[in-house]
Formats: sequence, structure tokens, C-alpha cells
Amino acid sequence: MNKVLRFIKAQPVLAAAFLLAVATVFIVPPDKEYLGYCNRTVLIELFALMAAVAGLRSAGIFDAATRAILRRTGNVRRLGAVLTLICFFSAMLVTNDVALITFVPLTLLIYKGIGDKRCLILTVVLETAAANLGSMMTPIGNPQNLFLYDKYGLTAMTFVRTMLPVGAVGLAAVMGLTLLLPKKKCEAPDSKGEKPPVIKTAVFTGLFLLCIAAVFRLVPDWSCLVGAVLAAAVCDRKVFAKVDYTLLATFVCFFIFVGNIARIDAVSSFFSRILDGRELIVSAALSQFISNVPAAVMLAEFTDKGTQLLLGVDIGGFGTIIASLASLISFQLYRRDEGAETGRYFLVFTVINFALLGLLLAVQFMIS
Repeated sequence: MNKVLRFIKAQPVLAAAFLLAVATVFIVPPDKEYLGYCNRTVLIELFALMAAVAGLRSAGIFDAATRAILRRTGNVRRLGAVLTLICFFSAMLVTNDVALITFVPLTLLIYKGIGDKRCLILTVVLETAAANLGSMMTPIGNPQNLFLYDKYGLTAMTFVRTMLPVGAVGLAAVMGLTLLLPKKKCEAPDSKGEKPPVIKTAVFTGLFLLCIAAVFRLVPDWSCLVGAVLAAAVCDRKVFAKVDYTLLATFVCFFIFVGNIARIDAVSSFFSRILDGRELIVSAALSQFISNVPAAVMLAEFTDKGTQLLLGVDIGGFGTIIASLASLISFQLYRRDEGAETGRYFLVFTVINFALLGLLLAVQFMIS
């Protein structure tokens, strides 16, 4: 029982998704239609993308690139702005989760030498917001984007045209908030002098490019799986241990849950009715309570307005700390740091994120 409780505490979203899936199995007994519930393409592409990014991280690409950029910063304000921009642009390619897992620990390390806890909190919160904003901008930026992009058969141009206005406004707002940081002098930690291995970097870069090609439907999805297996076999089998299988399992559980409730006429009719014409606000609101990934999977079965749902769940990633799983990752990383002020962090995070939620919703309503 203690192990079960620890698992639920560590993976609350997966535990909730599993319980929901099991509950609906008793209502809709397993049959051949279950085979069509899971979106194979999304699961394969997510797996391969996570393997590619894990390989690039283990090769030291992110550390090398970040240190090179940080050597050009001279004060806390400029440092905060650079870190925020790095999180924004890297999240477009490696997802918001990976961007924060990579750069928040580096931020904690740098700020130990600065000794300013309030600046650290603001910087981490702005990094988190920037990662969530950057991930909105591409189909591979976060799991819900990849799912909705494939689910509704969106084109790259439609995707960018939909997300660019709110993304640009959000980035401008976050960069404006970096002006609250002082101009206190600082230095980045010294490099260890190690260069990323060429072959490993090239192989996993190739896998990453293959994944992007699959997302944009230039190559079949199974090629990503084959590429991931070959890349790991040639360079580093340990990357498979670094894949987030809990995220994949969460998707499978929600696919089962959503597939079953969609076959319950009363439930399907209810969601279709409340979503009609309200996709943006309903999905943003639901994300505040169950986070935007499960909200996207759940609501996609009940509306054909993919771009509105996409906007809703991505904007809905701001607000509460559970609205985006990436925000929880940042909080957990900060919370484990020595001398962490979790109460102050939660306050700063909540104020900034609800302000961004209101701003982005207002912008979208004005241009709709």
C-alpha cells in the first residue's frame, strides 16, 4: 500500500488516467473497437522524439551550447533574458519538459554564485512561462500539439498562423518582465572543456530530423521507431531508460478512457453540447484542473474545431501550477534546491501565470 501511495504521489496524472480507464472498462466491455482507440502515430513519434533528445542531452549538446551563450552575459538582467529566450526557442524543438529539465538545473547552479533568491525565483518562473510559450509554436513543442496536429490533420502553415499571434504577445510580455531583474554583475560557471562526441551527436541529430520529417508527414511514422532502435544500438542503449514511459502510459490510459466515454451516448451528447462554440474557453478552463495534455485528448473526441481546441489547451497551460506538466517539473526542480522558498515561488508563479492566461485569452478573443 505504501508503494502504491508513493506512486500516486509521484505520478498523479498517470494514476488518475489509469483509474478513469479502468472505470470505463466496466461500462464499455473490451471489444474489437478498443484496437482503434490509441493513436499509434502519436505514440511512436513521441517515443522517438524523447529518445533523440535523450541522446543529444547525454552527448552534452545542450550544456555546451548554453555555456557558450552564457559567456556573453555580464549581469543578472541580461542573464535572465538569455535564459528565458533559450527556454523559449529550445522548447520549440525539444519540448517544454526537456527544455526545463535541461536549463532550470543550470540556472540553479549559476544563481548559487549570485546569492539572490528572489531573482532566482523570478528567473525560473519566467523560464517556465517562456518554455510553455515556445512549445506552443510548433507541432513537436509539446505532447498535446503533436496529438492535435495529427488528430485534425493540420498543416504546418495553419498551425503557425494559429499560434503565432498569442505566442508573440506572450513572449513580449515575458521579456518585459525580465526588466524587473537587477543589473547586478554575474558570471557563468566555467566549462569542463569536454567536447560533445561527433558520431553520437550526428546520429541522434539525424534521428531528431527524421522525427521532424515524420511529424510533417514526409516519411512514415514507423521509420522513427526503426531509427530510434538503430541509433540506440549504435551509440547509446541507455537512452531507452531515459524515455518518459509514464507520459506514454498516460496517453494510452486517456485514449482508452476517451474512446469509451465517446461510446456512451449521454456523455458524448453532453460534451458536444457544452463545447459547441466554446472550445477555447472550455478547454482552457478544464486544463486548470487536469492539465492541458489530458484535456486535449479528452475534448478532441467531441469537436471538429481543432484550431480552437489547440489554442485553448495551449493557453490553458498558464494559470494553475498543474495546468501544464512542465510547470510542475520546474517547481519540483526548484523545490529540491537548498534554501528553496516554495511559498514565495508559488505566489510569484501564480500571479505571473494568471496574468499571462488573462492576457493571451484577451488577445485571442480580440483577433477571433
